[in-house]
Amino acid sequence: MDKNTATGLGLIFLIMVAWFVVSMPSEEERAAQIAERARQDSLAQIEAAESEDFTPSVTDQTPSQPTIREQATDQQEANVPQSGIFASSEATERSQFVVTTPLYTAVFSNKGAGPVSFTFSEYNSWSGVPFQLISDSTKSAYNFGFLTTENLNVDTQNLLFSQITTGSSLTLNEGDTRELKYALQLKDGRQIVYTYTFLADTYEIDFDVQFIGVSDYIIGRAVDFGWTSKLNVSEKDKKQEGIDAAAYVYLGEELEKFKVDEPGRQEETFNGNIDWSATRTKFFTQFIKPQHQTESAYLTGEVTGENDDPLTKHKYTASITSSIPSDGALSYKLFVGPLKYYEIKQVDEHAYDMVEVGYNWLRWFSDPFVRFIVIPFFTFFSGFISNYGVLVIIFAAAVKLVLSPLTFKSYKSMAAMRELQPQLKELQDKYKDNPQKQQQETMKLYKKNKVNPLGGCLPNLLQFPILITLWRFFQNSILLRQEEFLWASDLSAPDYIINLPFSIPFLGDAIGGFVLLMSLAMVFQSRLTGGMSGGGGSNPMAQQMKVLQYIFPVMLLFIFNSFASGLSLYYLIFNVLSIVQQLYINKTLGKGEETTPAKA
Repeated sequence: MDKNTATGLGLIFLIMVAWFVVSMPSEEERAAQIAERARQDSLAQIEAAESEDFTPSVTDQTPSQPTIREQATDQQEANVPQSGIFASSEATERSQFVVTTPLYTAVFSNKGAGPVSFTFSEYNSWSGVPFQLISDSTKSAYNFGFLTTENLNVDTQNLLFSQITTGSSLTLNEGDTRELKYALQLKDGRQIVYTYTFLADTYEIDFDVQFIGVSDYIIGRAVDFGWTSKLNVSEKDKKQEGIDAAAYVYLGEELEKFKVDEPGRQEETFNGNIDWSATRTKFFTQFIKPQHQTESAYLTGEVTGENDDPLTKHKYTASITSSIPSDGALSYKLFVGPLKYYEIKQVDEHAYDMVEVGYNWLRWFSDPFVRFIVIPFFTFFSGFISNYGVLVIIFAAAVKLVLSPLTFKSYKSMAAMRELQPQLKELQDKYKDNPQKQQQETMKLYKKNKVNPLGGCLPNLLQFPILITLWRFFQNSILLRQEEFLWASDLSAPDYIINLPFSIPFLGDAIGGFVLLMSLAMVFQSRLTGGMSGGGGSNPMAQQMKVLQYIFPVMLLFIFNSFASGLSLYYLIFNVLSIVQQLYINKTLGKGEETTPAKA
């Protein structure tokens, strides 16, 4: 291998190492925007008690000794205003209402008049049972909060509503649209009326609120509407779930991510007209989009330990502040479901921005590539092929086919460099005492033979945006979640097949099958590339490159081992196809050399 080719390959290695360093996830410090919130009253103590217990429950607990959750609930109920119009609700008993659609089953409670359970029909948790998203089942996950003219803080999730819709359940079939209505009925005909509209074929819920005769009792007519419950984790890798958990707000055509990086509780207020706000886990989200002018968004986050600790619990809430208009009507679009492009796009075009399909500096390429090429590819072919492992193989082959002209150009340039090796060696010996002259004569030789010394590197660099985008997409996309292929039970998780009796730093105590095969394929491919470019000589640079062709695959084994097995499968197939392509080009170029006389 000549010096220039070795330098080019070295640059590629340095670029990839720099890429891995830069791509380590980090949160930039944002300017402090925290403002004093109006609601600072006795319920702060109760919220603190709530945050200490994140254990999901599906029914009210009734042990002989009250739990922390029950103590918090009892104290909250004791703090419901005992004077004023909001103490006169006509409802006295709790009730539940079940909404069943082809996509989910939701249980609503009249305490807060909102959902206390949301179970998906098409998605299971890692343990194999239908996944239920809402952690706190003691009261509605949705809440309206406001301060009354009597300086009393009211949270509607602590109040009992009257169920207006008759019965205890409703079932939606394909194409159906149904309503569920609650009312907080107060004295003198004053009411707060909730109307939920369900559509059978979507995770979207329309939510309309009517304030009748109560607006003047609310200071500034300002109300906060938001989601207060922690989202349950769905994946076995709780560490990765914690890393992906966050809250978001979209305003001014920009997405703001709120992430707590250290143990404790943080909060942040974003002022202005809010397009939407959300909280999420790795693959699921709840999403609130107001259909009216708003004033601000209020996000909170609380973690019990370090983000990379699988035992750490994460709780994020999001609320949006609005002013009740003169007609007393507020309207929202709600979404409770998977972070799947075509589903969440129906609510807002920018909602899928929460899924990191590429790094910020590359999103100009990553976003359109994923939305208009990758996702449509898998969506279309999944209608014919149900196995996503096979689809990953087909996709890798398609990408390789598209990139093959660049690859062929790279190999051809490397072959041309190999033919010039004897003449380059003569120049090095002839001008070994005059490096400047040696460089000048070398460039003349390149120009005379129309050879670009970087021709073998540049085509590979042009492939990097695609490879980096797919690197991020396959790790974060719900498309591969719980999809099986060969020994891998979940292509969105590691496919460990070798358990080690000890733990290796950065690698862990297990090794994935596809990532191991990928690394072996890279070793073989590197040997082919070395032979293609004239490597394997006795000069020090050639020896260094020979060592590098083994070190680099091992380094990738450490990096990829904890990533999604679908990602490793993609790169495995891509490398195998590259090997086949190299063997073919080697054979083709070899025939060309036999029929072309060597230059003197």
